[in-house]
Amino acid sequence: MYGDDATIRRILTELGDTWAVVGLSANERRAAYGVSRELQRFGKRIVPVHPKAETVHGERGYASLADVPFDVDVVDVFVNSELAGPVADEAVAKGARAVWFQLGVVDPAAYERTRAAGLEMVMDRCPAIEIPRLG
Repeated sequence: MYGDDATIRRILTELGDTWAVVGLSANERRAAYGVSRELQRFGKRIVPVHPKAETVHGERGYASLADVPFDVDVVDVFVNSELAGPVADEAVAKGARAVWFQLGVVDPAAYERTRAAGLEMVMDRCPAIEIPRLG
């Protein structure tokens, strides 16, 4: 298991409210679109990160994490597992406090690197499911 309830709760409630959502575009059919809306409802500021750098849910988008001109607390990753490791490494370089790999996004080596760098991490989970589950 890559993220117990205590870690999930800490990321959701203690580590900050600015969430960079990597893979978020204006495509309403994508999971990232709905999940980021739920994060906003929970009081999180979402920062869309996608090569198209689109504005989503009223928030300006950026082409990469490195392009975001302010600190982010959590990096929520909606890319294929093969691409997720480099995103986790970018999150570490950016100074994020946590990384969250969405359902189906699994990279054990990235998990180990990210944890070794001192960040909290959850993998193969969805905050839109965990928020109501943990109350």
